[in-house]
Amino acid sequence: MNAPCISPDWPAPANIIALTTLRRGGESLPPYGSFNLAAHVGDDDSAVLANRARLSRLLPPGTHVHWLTQVHGTEVANAAVASVGTVADASWSRTPGSACAVLTADCLPVLFCSREGDVVAAAHAGWRGLLEGVLENTVAAMGRDPRLIMAWLGPAIGPAAFEVGAEVRAAFLQAARTRQRAQTDACFVPSEARPGHYLADLYALARLRLAALGPEGVFGGGFCTFAEDDRFFSYRRDGRTGRMASVILLR
Repeated sequence: MNAPCISPDWPAPANIIALTTLRRGGESLPPYGSFNLAAHVGDDDSAVLANRARLSRLLPPGTHVHWLTQVHGTEVANAAVASVGTVADASWSRTPGSACAVLTADCLPVLFCSREGDVVAAAHAGWRGLLEGVLENTVAAMGRDPRLIMAWLGPAIGPAAFEVGAEVRAAFLQAARTRQRAQTDACFVPSEARPGHYLADLYALARLRLAALGPEGVFGGGFCTFAEDDRFFSYRRDGRTGRMASVILLR
């Protein structure tokens, strides 16, 4: 049985293959049940390998998925030449069959492609990477006019569940361009449960960053990994858990 996945709802060229896996339909046992794609979370290696083999059957024959060692940073790797375990939080590819992939369980996966269909990228954007410029670095690495790039925002923790400290809000406000400061401030709603804390909207923060770059097409969003426990892994909800994969490639 094929593992379930989400396909981006965006007007990408026909040669672009993109998906995000869901948590069901794999081989992993609880607390990783069941379609965990991450090898670093404590899951049984044989289950992860079986799940990655299952993922490969969702992709065109001969696809090579390039798995990164993600560190909540801003490095961007060329997926076509990256070695196994390359330390980076994003990758890009112009090589058909060479797939970019990021693993998430609350952080925001962002998939990119050019409107010409000749380059793709994937970025892992937690709040630290988002703040420090992982999306900007990814778009720059693609080597195309940003206005001719489209982006899809995949499953991440939603604004009703993502509580952060005042220092996170302050860091984003300090980094915001003057004309975006009010919009950035609106991405943080004071928490009623914990004074001095805020509910942060990762999707809105990412859209602001992308708006400053120039891509005209930004799609997706509206998920909540924390709330939708039947579909998504969530580190904040469960602690010890698996990871979904967001994958994109040129056919």
